[in-house]
Amino acid sequence: MTKIILTRHGHVEGIEPVRFRGRADLPLTERGVAQAQAVALRISSAWQPHAIYTSPMSRCVVTGEHIARACSLAPKRLPELNDIDYGTWQGKTHDEVETSSPELYSMWRKAPHLTRFPDGESLQDLALRTADAVRMVLRDHRNEGVVFVGHESVSRVLLTQCLDQPLSFYWRVSQAPCAISEIDLDDGPRVVSMNETLHLA
Repeated sequence: MTKIILTRHGHVEGIEPVRFRGRADLPLTERGVAQAQAVALRISSAWQPHAIYTSPMSRCVVTGEHIARACSLAPKRLPELNDIDYGTWQGKTHDEVETSSPELYSMWRKAPHLTRFPDGESLQDLALRTADAVRMVLRDHRNEGVVFVGHESVSRVLLTQCLDQPLSFYWRVSQAPCAISEIDLDDGPRVVSMNETLHLA
């Protein structure tokens, strides 16, 4: 069976209080490293993946390295899994952006599918990238399982597409650090599980 085991990187600074992290190359915190070790154990004990692909951001690379060691694989970086480019909003808190750009911030919260970040990307741009990543799996890993280590935005958009929902559905998908979502791709995408975090308890 062709399968994607989708996970988000471990905890980094900027999750609480929330910032637009995007392409800022943030390291895992001590908590994030513990989460990466836990998700590695969960994946290696439940599945036998044939490949591990990560976003180029170090928080995803390091999370992927923990999974790769547990599964005796070598991780590969996949640019399509990179976080959305928040442009001039990158590094700012949500409160800061809401104060400086109230109308655009309100649109991001109420109609994310109609928003493009100043000097950055839109959800449509991210959807194209994640669809290319899925096409790569269908082309190169037929009847195999692969691990994707990406970002909250990547997981939300990928799951939204697999659930055949519009991008306006974006805020209805929750993805915790090092949560696991399982997607079967045979006979069309089927989301088997989503935002699984019991391994982090």
